[in-house]
Amino acid sequence: MIAGGLDVGTTGCKIALYDENARLINSYYREYDSVHKNGCHEIDMRDIKEGVLSLLKTAANDFKIDALGVTSFGETFAMLDGDDNILAPSMLYTDPRGEKECEELCKAVGEEKLTLLSGVKPHPMYSIFKLMWLKNNKPEAFSSCKRVLLGEDFIVYTLTGKAQIDYSLAARTGAFDIEKKTWVNEVFGAAGIDVGLMSKPVPCGTKAGVITSGIKQALGIDYDITVVNGCHDQAAAMIGSGVFNTDSAMDGTGTVECMPVVLKEKPADIDFYRCGYSVVPYIGELYACYALSFTGGATLKWFRDNFAELEYKNAEKEGGNVYAELDKRVGDGPSGILVLPHFAGAATPYMDNGAKAAFIGVTLETTKYDLYRALMEGTSYEMLLNFNKMRALTGDIREIRASGGGACSDVWLQIKADILNSEITALAAKEVGAAGTAALAGAAVGAYGDIKAAAEKMAPVRKVFTPNKEKGSRYKALYEKYEKLYDAVKELR
Repeated sequence: MIAGGLDVGTTGCKIALYDENARLINSYYREYDSVHKNGCHEIDMRDIKEGVLSLLKTAANDFKIDALGVTSFGETFAMLDGDDNILAPSMLYTDPRGEKECEELCKAVGEEKLTLLSGVKPHPMYSIFKLMWLKNNKPEAFSSCKRVLLGEDFIVYTLTGKAQIDYSLAARTGAFDIEKKTWVNEVFGAAGIDVGLMSKPVPCGTKAGVITSGIKQALGIDYDITVVNGCHDQAAAMIGSGVFNTDSAMDGTGTVECMPVVLKEKPADIDFYRCGYSVVPYIGELYACYALSFTGGATLKWFRDNFAELEYKNAEKEGGNVYAELDKRVGDGPSGILVLPHFAGAATPYMDNGAKAAFIGVTLETTKYDLYRALMEGTSYEMLLNFNKMRALTGDIREIRASGGGACSDVWLQIKADILNSEITALAAKEVGAAGTAALAGAAVGAYGDIKAAAEKMAPVRKVFTPNKEKGSRYKALYEKYEKLYDAVKELR
């Protein structure tokens, strides 16, 4: 038995294949382009479709795939006509269009009511406001629309002819009741959108059916593949990281750092959502809550590109990695320097696009390696700030499971363990989103039985980092100062 996890992203798609013992046997990747021009941020869903089919053709001819789970990025959608033709380019979440429509819908429904229903603070990034913009500004295309499909259900529909979307991705539209797990008729009515355009909401891990005869022919295979709805990519990464309890969290550190936690109940405090936290249905009756930093790994990349010429040369000479070269040179204890890591604005809990980075505590004795360590500390303080905001809902976080590029740095992971006073478990798997999706697919066809057990096998542990009490005590004193830093810097900018 072979289960596959298909992860559809904004720059490319990947498939990871696992055997009956949940061991990785191969992975595949295809890139595609998006367009940022004249203030519009768009992607052509036809490119995504072609990329997925090309990728799947290669994988399905290399191996007999029994089940394929589908996961995707959120918000972006395709409008199809009655013949399944795409009617317009798809707006990415970064596209600024929809601001006026967001204000209009908030007035019509009530911003607080809309927030508490949908689990997200209304913002132009969400699908419902983009749909309203298309209705108002591209009426010809909109009037021909018969289906609205986000990334996951667009691919599921392409492969099986069945239009169904999992709850977590449906929540990224801003028009889904995350408690009742249904589309909100009142919201669609106020928006002037037919709710019948949307796919049927289902739990993650729901079978959609087998691929159509036309897809079989396109792939050049003569066997069935069962297609399974995965979930929003961040929720899939949580599954692939083995985060299923309220005392654990995921730390996915790439360019951006995403820190999702598990909640037993939907938050009822409007101020919680105003901090930018978003909540989606997760597994069973659980919820996933996303905390976010715009600059996780991006801070270290900024340092690398501007201050690490010597380390680049050493890495090239020795066939190593520039970050590993920098890690070798940082001091062992707290730097004593506070870095506010808002190089691209502040995400949760501030949601301040105008925020700026700041360094406090630099002296003539400071070396560039002190600054490098301080950057790792600053991003860790920012994570602690978010966890403290969410603690009333989660309780204490005892374990953080780390994935992404940041999970390769033992120095950074030990800093996180010391600052957060929590075990940091570094995962060996690079593609935890695809792994989580494959776990859902395998479980849906009875291959793995338990999703949790499958996820543990698919994302084995590389190393566990335990907090150092002495360093943790010193970091605690520095963190008390860090808590005051944002407000101090905001007054000066």
